[in-house]
Amino acid sequence: MTYSHLLGPARLGSLELRNRIIMAPMGSNFAESDGSCGERIQAYYEARAAGGAGLLIMGVCSIAYPAGTAEPYQVGISDDKYLPGLTRLAERVHKHGAKIAAQLQHAGKTATRDLAEGRELWVPSMPPRFKTDMMASLTPEEIGSFISASKPKTSPGIRIMAKPDIEQMIEWFASAAERAQKAGFDGVEIHAAHSYIIAGFLSAYYNKRDDEYGGSLENRARLMLEVLHETRRRTGKDFGVWLRLDAYELHTEGGITLEECKAFASMAEAAGADAVSISAYAATTNGVAFTEAPLVQKPAGFLDWAAEVKQAVSIPVIAVGRLSPDAADKAIAEGQCDFVAMARKLLADPELPNKLARDDAAAIRPCIYCYVCVSQIFVNERVKCAVNPFTGHESQRVITPAEKPQHILIVGAGPAGLEAARLGSLRGHRVTVVERSGRLGGTLFFAALAYPENGALLDNLIHQVKQLPIDIKLGTAATPELIAQLNPDHVLVANGAKRAAPDIPGATAKHVWSGDELRRLMTGDRADEIAKAKLSLGQRALMKAGSLTGANNSTDALKQLSKLWMPLGKKVVIVGGGLVGLELAEFLVERGRQVTVLEPSESLGRELSIVRRWRVLDNLTQHQVAMHKQAEVTHIDSDRVCYQDAEGQAHEVMMDSVVLALGAGPDHSLSEQLAACGKPVHRLGDCDELGYIEGAIRSATETVLSL
Repeated sequence: MTYSHLLGPARLGSLELRNRIIMAPMGSNFAESDGSCGERIQAYYEARAAGGAGLLIMGVCSIAYPAGTAEPYQVGISDDKYLPGLTRLAERVHKHGAKIAAQLQHAGKTATRDLAEGRELWVPSMPPRFKTDMMASLTPEEIGSFISASKPKTSPGIRIMAKPDIEQMIEWFASAAERAQKAGFDGVEIHAAHSYIIAGFLSAYYNKRDDEYGGSLENRARLMLEVLHETRRRTGKDFGVWLRLDAYELHTEGGITLEECKAFASMAEAAGADAVSISAYAATTNGVAFTEAPLVQKPAGFLDWAAEVKQAVSIPVIAVGRLSPDAADKAIAEGQCDFVAMARKLLADPELPNKLARDDAAAIRPCIYCYVCVSQIFVNERVKCAVNPFTGHESQRVITPAEKPQHILIVGAGPAGLEAARLGSLRGHRVTVVERSGRLGGTLFFAALAYPENGALLDNLIHQVKQLPIDIKLGTAATPELIAQLNPDHVLVANGAKRAAPDIPGATAKHVWSGDELRRLMTGDRADEIAKAKLSLGQRALMKAGSLTGANNSTDALKQLSKLWMPLGKKVVIVGGGLVGLELAEFLVERGRQVTVLEPSESLGRELSIVRRWRVLDNLTQHQVAMHKQAEVTHIDSDRVCYQDAEGQAHEVMMDSVVLALGAGPDHSLSEQLAACGKPVHRLGDCDELGYIEGAIRSATETVLSL
């Protein structure tokens, strides 16, 4: 695709933008502890400007800092003392031809920093009682981090805003916009969504006032319009001013509806707004609701709503919500929206716009929707990206030419090995990769079967490696003799984790599989030795047929084949409820298996990010998968697994097959064997420390940049 619609120039109010790609506003926790913009957040935004986006919207800038904040490292824009950092940030963005706007926010009833620090929560009216099970899936360590950072020092009050408070709120918004203009920003987005203060007034569910700010649609919109009027009056007609609105408040009886959103958007246009950005919000009675809105899991999840709003207004409409470049270009071409705001995609790859412009979409590092980024916010930590360890570290982690190019040998072509090869070659080193199997990707290939988004990452890694002068040797084992022959300057070992069988009676029976055995059999990695030990002649013939058709060389083909045949019976017990066990459970229930998960610890999915864990656990619950915590397996029989619960009570689960999804740990054996050759040896990824995709790519980055 040429992406001519997405990449073409456009106007947003008075702003001339080089393309229609907007960096969506996100809370990042990258500001300093006093709310100022230091080097970390300045470099973060500069990287996205250099990457080619037309407009960057700086997320959740606090208009009354520290009051009304929801994050410990939120940006302050409430005082002139913040001007130096804001001004420098704007200068660094403008240097690369992008525009910059500040999203102005007061969190209202969700101002968790006010809650933690004993300040009153400002609300339109007394909030309804609210129950959620979001905390139920957190580990004790996560709960500890959350509580230690948010436990009230004193009992906070609820402040139902009187007229002077409303006037103060209007002043905060308008003066913050003035300050953004003074700092050299090109515009502001007024946050009127996501249950924050203005959205609280807009929503009939949260707003029960009986004065001129409550009741009718026009009254509930009054605060929004007064903020808009005063902001426009103070900043003038040539400064960008627009709104973020909710198309819906999902799972909220009496909440904002699409028809109301369209009415609010029309009112905003009449009040002088240059555009509207259409998002949504869901009442988080459970964790998975958060991935309906505002952090939507469904591709193009809000696009139809944005298109509806566009029919109601003549000002530009900004669409958000997991829009791929292809979908974004098509949406603009068909008139469903005017601009597309991308959030997680620009965390994963700031260069996305530039790569589209040079017709190299395959080089874009994909977001894998693992939710590592936003999960950091829930435990009051700074945002990170599983596939891009440069995010938030742009000033410290820089790809520079090596002072002295060297020969680097990389052992293992999983995510750590491939990323190390890419970065090593970009730095000017001569890179050789040896991989024992006949395929690139390592365990990531099998992980893509259970979670297809992982496949996009694998495709990207392979594409980038193949564009570089990297010598790849498949079907080649790393031995001391090979090291002597190749004579590298450094050896980077990325051979993955070891998976020791747990000491459980019956664990070696034919109907009991380790996750590694299952992976090797399905992907053809030294599968013959597994097949001989585990499969009947008929099963081996089926496996061989899949190999001959090339199915195990393609994740798509292998996914289809696995729906027809797998070496597992109808009832499967998975021993281990961590990341591997739960994703395998999802994979198996989609293939008609009845699955039970037995986890020995007190937490399920510990290695999954919080938000991803909510989704997985909800999906398994919907599929009626029994998941037992603190279940200690005592023995495995021919047709049942016996275990004890936390009270020592004995239980049993009938089954046809068992998969052991625990016992993984670092594997130093190969690196120690190769170190005897006298060359510097470095361990990457899971062979050094279990970290899965995030740990693999981060360790590869840190190691290669240090050479």
